Amino acid sequence: MEEVYEFLKKCDTYYLATMDGDQPRVRPFGTINLFENKLYFQTGKIKNVAKQIKANFKIEICGMTEGKWIRVEAIAVEDDRVEARQHMLDAYPSLKARYTAEDGNTEVLYLKNATATISSFTDEPKVIKF
Repeated sequence: MEEVYEFLKKCDTYYLATMDGDQPRVRPFGTINLFENKLYFQTGKIKNVAKQIKANFKIEICGMTEGKWIRVEAIAVEDDRVEARQHMLDAYPSLKARYTAEDGNTEVLYLKNATATISSFTDEPKVIKF
C-alpha cells in the first residue's frame, strides 16, 4: 500500500472513475493520504462524485508518472470520524480554505479490497493487493 501511496503522490493529479447510473464519470483528484494503515482520498459530500460513490462504492483510480501508470480498483468506504477528516486537512493545508473537519461537507474515504496494477511499456505489470 505504501508503494501505491508514493506512486499516487508522485502523480500529483490522478483520475478517479465512478458510475453515474450507466454512465462512467472520470475527474481529476489530488488528495491521497495514509491514515491508520489505510489509503484515503477526500471530496465534498455535496459533490456529484460523493453521490455517485454512495450509489455504487466501486471506483477506479488511474494516474501516470515517470513513464509508468497505475490503475487501482477498489471499494470506497466513508470514514466519518473527525480524526480522519482532520488528518486529511492537515496533510493538505490548502483545503482548509474550503473545508473544515466539522463542516458537515468534508468527506474522506478509504480504499478497501484494492488491487493496484503498475504498468509500463518496458516492464511486466506489478500487482499490489491491499
